[in-house]
Amino acid sequence: MFNNCLKFLISSAKKTKKKQTFALNFIQVLNYLYFRQEKAMNIALITYNDNGFYHTLSPENEDDLLIKFLNSKEFNVEKIVWNTPVVNWEHFDLAILKSPWDYFNLIEDFYQWLRVLEEKKVKLLNPIATVRWNADKHYLKDISESGLGVAKCIFLEKGIEISLKNYFNSLGFSKLIVKPAVSGGSKNTFKVTSENVAEINLQLNELLKKESYILQPFLKEIEEAGEWSFLFFGGEYSHALLKKAKEGDFRVQHSFGGTIHPQEPPVHLIETAKKYVDQFAKGCLYARVDGVLVNNEFQLMELELIEPFLFLETNPNSYENYYQALLKTYEVL
Repeated sequence: MFNNCLKFLISSAKKTKKKQTFALNFIQVLNYLYFRQEKAMNIALITYNDNGFYHTLSPENEDDLLIKFLNSKEFNVEKIVWNTPVVNWEHFDLAILKSPWDYFNLIEDFYQWLRVLEEKKVKLLNPIATVRWNADKHYLKDISESGLGVAKCIFLEKGIEISLKNYFNSLGFSKLIVKPAVSGGSKNTFKVTSENVAEINLQLNELLKKESYILQPFLKEIEEAGEWSFLFFGGEYSHALLKKAKEGDFRVQHSFGGTIHPQEPPVHLIETAKKYVDQFAKGCLYARVDGVLVNNEFQLMELELIEPFLFLETNPNSYENYYQALLKTYEVL
């Protein structure tokens, strides 16, 4: 920060060549630095009551490492569990969703929590309207209707009764994936084949009494090549990786034994991923674009705008990219 201010002063002096202007700029910068020193920004990093289900492979988890980095800048960052009964939100200049990894199990409570933040005029990143939209996978319809590539999906609405066998023919695939429309971490996610279709059908019809589901073809490309994740901070590309499921499984999450492989993707793939961010993640601090290449065409699986794992440890520039995006995004809130 201080080095940037010095550069500004030197640049101003060279351009103006007027001592009076230089002195005025110098006073303004000193006032700015004094203010920042006296009142660092207070940030609530939103998390959940961790029961050990999700974690990094390193001794320190991603949240703690991010807090340590941001606190080394001009911020005071404090973890806040999202459904803590009483929080003095007036104390915080900003709240950032980081790891509320149980929100989908408590979705009505989560929606109510968002309403409370709105009423209290809490500045939230990502924006509340975007978070509410992204909490239900019906958002994939909006993206598909925009013309951007989305993996085939059919929504099975709450209260209906279905026969999964019919979808093998209609989708043209011999294996299917079904999961709740509001979910995360592979909650109630099933791989359906001709061998287990009757069993899964019984379970699913019971589950459909409570909530809607999304049905997608099982893409062999995920098994063979892996699923791409592109990380964007402040709308700008940061880093990317491939996630691969362990042998015999279909879930790529590392909590289920999946592995991560940092990549330097081709430029055209970054540009494709950025289209989803530009259109559907405006004003967002972070976005993760998850998808797979099918016949060399990118197909979106998820646009993660609430609580994606950011894989910050996989790229040496990721923390700085996040920090710079935070500065830029906060300015326009």
